[in-house]
Amino acid sequence: MDSDNKTYSESDLQKLETQIDALIDTVKQLKQENTSLRHQQDQLVSERSQLIEKTELARNRVEAMITRLRSLELNT
Repeated sequence: MDSDNKTYSESDLQKLETQIDALIDTVKQLKQENTSLRHQQDQLVSERSQLIEKTELARNRVEAMITRLRSLELNT
């Protein structure tokens, strides 16, 4: 750019166009990454919920076994 009269040369416009294209590509990449991360987060939240449910079920079963063993121990 000519600093005296603020006119843009073909080279200046080409540089600007290249920078804009790079910015557009970066935005597209970030959107794809964001979508992928949101999908991964949804899967992990679902998996966590399932694991919590399984853990609770296992805990309840172990507690029931302990109660039955104590009951058998008291009856003998």
